[in-house]
Amino acid sequence: MRADARKNRDHLLAVAGAAIAEQGVDVSLRDIARRAGVGLATLLRHFPTREALLEALLHTSFEELTAKADRVETSGSPEDALVSWLRDCVGWTTEYRGVTVLMAAAIEDTESALHASCVTLRAAGTRLLTRAQAAGSARTDIDGTDLFALIAALAWLGDQPSLAPRADHLFDVVASAILTSEGLDRRTDVSHGR
Repeated sequence: MRADARKNRDHLLAVAGAAIAEQGVDVSLRDIARRAGVGLATLLRHFPTREALLEALLHTSFEELTAKADRVETSGSPEDALVSWLRDCVGWTTEYRGVTVLMAAAIEDTESALHASCVTLRAAGTRLLTRAQAAGSARTDIDGTDLFALIAALAWLGDQPSLAPRADHLFDVVASAILTSEGLDRRTDVSHGR
């Protein structure tokens, strides 16, 4: 890609990121183009669909969350790794209002531009969950799909102005429901220095 084309693409992504953070994933593509100071045709030449724009915008974040799963998988206890990664995922999803709805749809739609990234992200979470389950730290009646759904539910809570102040408390409630009493005891022992 030529340097000027790369610069234009990066500018479009920066403007799109700000617009989506403010208005959510349903923000008008025409509005994004206007804010970027280009025509809609220019935006569509770089990103032919909304999903293609979102994939380009979110790709780095997906990679970072997947890499984080790899790091915490080997560096901490199974329960701490799972909860830490889960918290980061939920925190990230609240940056872009409505993104979890698209992610939930994309994971089932193999034609979606977001499909591969969502599948990779779910697989990373599944690995952490499976590791915690093998250690007796997490419930065995949930799977990666359930974990992905819980991330979406927690992100939705953060998107609701009346519930946002309770989001941290509700995250702790959900994390406690995922972990077994053994996993909770180990987390408590570590946090109390035992």
